[in-house]
Amino acid sequence: MTKFSWTYVGDQPIKVRTFVMGHGVTRTLLKKIKYHGGQTLVNGESAFTNRLLIKNDVVTVVLPPEPENDHVPVSNVPINIIHEDDNFLVVNKPAGVASVPSHDRLNDSLVNRVKGYYLRHQYQNQKIHIVTRLDKDTSGLVIFAKHHFAHSVLDKQLKDHLIQKTYLAIVAGQIDNPHFEVYLPIGRATDSFVKRQVVEGGKMSITEAWTVKQLANQTLLRIQIHTGRTHQIRVHMSALGHPLIGDWLYNPDDESMARQALHCAKLSFYDPFVGKWINCEAPLPVDMASYINANKRQ
Repeated sequence: MTKFSWTYVGDQPIKVRTFVMGHGVTRTLLKKIKYHGGQTLVNGESAFTNRLLIKNDVVTVVLPPEPENDHVPVSNVPINIIHEDDNFLVVNKPAGVASVPSHDRLNDSLVNRVKGYYLRHQYQNQKIHIVTRLDKDTSGLVIFAKHHFAHSVLDKQLKDHLIQKTYLAIVAGQIDNPHFEVYLPIGRATDSFVKRQVVEGGKMSITEAWTVKQLANQTLLRIQIHTGRTHQIRVHMSALGHPLIGDWLYNPDDESMARQALHCAKLSFYDPFVGKWINCEAPLPVDMASYINANKRQ
């Protein structure tokens, strides 16, 4: 049974609903608590959410049990854990592994591997909540929430652009500008279900980049995205004439790497359960490090 408690320290009466929503409990979660076996308590006794609190009242939210993802097969391939606590799990995803199962990859996505990890450790909540995702051939940090409340908290942070993700990318050609920003709209390509492109009428997308290192005829960039469009970094860099090395979709003539040279290296989010920022880092993977070493500027 997962539960959270807070003490109301205000001087003016406030509704239970207003108070717990101020701690990140969403309306959707309140409905699940009410109708699916959870509880809202004030000073240890069951209470309606329109009850008025007075100073020093203790409010406890008991989360309802969550059905596990029965349709997700278990994979026992180990995962590389960067951070774990009672509420969140951050994993370093290798390139070549899909974030979630698909019709052609049902059994060994990152979600399958995390389910196997939960089962091996006999976690009470077996529901898999993936919060952030990466393309199959992009490596790096992915966040999982361990329960519905943690997921809803991070969903709001995603919507408010509070979760910071920093990528490292190797792009074709040399970029002299030490820092630049890209403001270009992205939409679906007309001739492909998968491909995206810069297109008039697309969703405005913002990418910020810094030059880390110039290689022989490539550049290592540090990149932050300020919007979360599909393939955003790959599309924007291709539109600038500097597509990612090894990108089969946006740089098909380049086969110098077996996958696009893109890695989510840093990730930060706010953990309201402990009241601090969680900062995670994943080292540059071997294939990208080897490529940089082999293509040093003479």
